[in-house]
Amino acid sequence: MTDLSAFPITRKWPARHPEWLQLYSLATPNGVKASIMLEETGLPYEVHRVSFDTQDQLSGEFTSLNPYGKIPAILDPNGPGGKPLALFESGAILLYLAEKTGQFLPAEASARYETIQWLMFQVGGVGPMFGQVGFFHKFAGREYEDKRPRDRYVGEARRVLRVLEHRLAQREWMMGNAYTIADIAIFPWVRNLVGYYGAGDLVEIAMFPHVTRALDAFVARPAVVRGLDIPKRAD
Repeated sequence: MTDLSAFPITRKWPARHPEWLQLYSLATPNGVKASIMLEETGLPYEVHRVSFDTQDQLSGEFTSLNPYGKIPAILDPNGPGGKPLALFESGAILLYLAEKTGQFLPAEASARYETIQWLMFQVGGVGPMFGQVGFFHKFAGREYEDKRPRDRYVGEARRVLRVLEHRLAQREWMMGNAYTIADIAIFPWVRNLVGYYGAGDLVEIAMFPHVTRALDAFVARPAVVRGLDIPKRAD
C-alpha cells in the first residue's frame, strides 16, 4: 500500500485510498478548476474538504503543503518518477494534470504555449479582476460609500470580458474547436461573476454574447456539472 505518512497534511485529512490522487479543496472558482479537470480526465482521486468556516486552510497541516494557505492543493502518490508529488496553485495543477494524462493541452509546441498563455491570462487577469468585483459588489466592500474602487474593477472586468469576447467571436473555445485547460481555468470565474457575485448587470454581461454562449456550453458538460459540486457543500 502507498505510504503518504511523510506528508503532514494526511494527519488532518487521512487518505482512505492512498494510491489515488488526493485533492484538498472547496467549491470556489479556483477550487473547481482542479475538480473539473480531475472529472474530465477520469483520474481516480479522493477529495478532502478544506473548510473556510473553521480556517482549515490556515492549519499547520494544510500550510505544510501550501505555505500561502490557499486552495486547491493536491498530493499525487504517483508523481514523476513514481514518487509522490505535492502541488499547489490551480494553474500549476491544471498544467500538471494535463501533462500527466496527455489531455486538454495540445502536443504541438505553438498551440501548447498559446494555451498556456490563456491559462496565465486567467491567473493574472480574469481571477484577480473578477474577484475584486465580488469584494466590492457582494462582500464587505459593498458597504464603502466611495464607489470608485468598485467602478475601477468593474471597468477592468469589462476590459477582460472584451478580450474574451473578441477571442471567442470566431471560436467555439479559447483554442478553437479544442476544449483545453484554458477553458477549465476561465469559465468557472465567468460563472462566478454573473452567478454567485450577481454582477452580470453591473458588468453588462449581455454585451458579451460569445462569452455567455461558451459559458453555457461549459456548464453543460457532464464533468463540469460534477466538478462544480466537489467537494460537496456542507449541510
